[in-house]
Amino acid sequence: MKLVILGGGGFRVPLVYGALLGDHAEGRVTEVVLHDLDAGRLGAIARVLADQAAGVPDAPAVTATTDLDEALRGADFVFSAIRVGGLEGRAADERVALAEGVLGQETVGAGGIAYGLRTVPVAVDIARRVRQHAPDAWVINFTNPAGLVTEAMSRHIGDRVIGICDSPVGLGRRVARMLGGNPDEAFIDYVGLNHLGWLRGLRIAGRDELPRLLGDREMLGSFEEGRLFGAEWLQSLGAVPNEYLHYYYFNREAVRAYQEAEQTRGAFLRDQQARFYEELGRGETPSAAASTSASISASAPALKAWDATRAEREATYMAENREAAGVGERAAEDLESGGYEKVALALMRAIARDERTTLILNVRNRTTLSALDADAVIEVPCSVDANGAHPMAVDPLPLHATGLVCAVKAVEREVLSAAESGSRSTAVKAFALHPLVDSVAVARRLVEGYRGVHPGLGYLR
Repeated sequence: MKLVILGGGGFRVPLVYGALLGDHAEGRVTEVVLHDLDAGRLGAIARVLADQAAGVPDAPAVTATTDLDEALRGADFVFSAIRVGGLEGRAADERVALAEGVLGQETVGAGGIAYGLRTVPVAVDIARRVRQHAPDAWVINFTNPAGLVTEAMSRHIGDRVIGICDSPVGLGRRVARMLGGNPDEAFIDYVGLNHLGWLRGLRIAGRDELPRLLGDREMLGSFEEGRLFGAEWLQSLGAVPNEYLHYYYFNREAVRAYQEAEQTRGAFLRDQQARFYEELGRGETPSAAASTSASISASAPALKAWDATRAEREATYMAENREAAGVGERAAEDLESGGYEKVALALMRAIARDERTTLILNVRNRTTLSALDADAVIEVPCSVDANGAHPMAVDPLPLHATGLVCAVKAVEREVLSAAESGSRSTAVKAFALHPLVDSVAVARRLVEGYRGVHPGLGYLR
């Protein structure tokens, strides 16, 4: 099978390739094509993949190209992990929002809307070109904002685009371990939108063990989300929220922490990864002085350099939120993500080999949540087989969660409308309607601010 990775020069690509190296079954991926607009980044990541493949028999062949149409031809799966505007764009999203006293996070609030307005037109173009050059391919979308981008692409290629995210899987695995269960065997009752969902139950051997966790404050305080939200709030909700809901439930504290931080998350990643790509581009590996995460010798291979940089990235994830909550650094046992690369591999296996499985995915709603229409993309457990991903029936969300989901979905729809029409007033409406933007006047200034720093938003008139 041929897998095309869009954003193939991206920092997380080695995670996907590493997962492929462990698959030796019939019908596996044998060809990987990396596509990126930046040839230098492609070269750097190709070096990391070469290190990964060393000594691995029958490792998938890797090629790289800056020609999208060439990359797509003959694809069986297309993994989309693009970043329109790069990390400088993310840093600018944060700066513009924080100057107005609102959140500029990559997928949440003003920053997420700005990122979506930049990304949706590009994602739609990709969907059209997939339909033209690889009509039988399945698109696995990890491009943020994942739910919004998946919905935009689904309007052109239907259910052949499926969004993935590691946040709900990581949450489910942490809770399962806390309850003494095998994370690979537990069923995670999780419902919402991407980065806006709640774990409402966790069944181990057919029994819901979440009430046991919610009834034990000491246990609640011993894992990432419990420390972040606090045991009292989780008990009030009767559920464990996705970590990104911290931006909603503790918005004032989160904004203050971001404003007081020495450097925003986007700016940190921009600088960190610029060092990584620059030094690999010169045929070097980052020195110990260039990375605070680990001591890397001058003779270390590209893979070791990448792994050290990744460790620093994971350790500092959502640092401002932990600062706002007063919980300090991430615990070692919480550093494991949900493994989006494992989700992607399981999804491809299920479709290509009809290996039926259950995964939490971003798919069209159908009739799953009655408060939303059939085409709204939601994040929910799905049964997956050769015919794709099918959302499973779930209990209704409580009123407070339904209200938040409907409000944010309405914003996403305005973003899609603005991207399609180029209407500045519709973009203003998207910002103004978001629960974390508290003024129409602020929304207008945000649109002008983002148009000023992002040439790609010049289409808004």
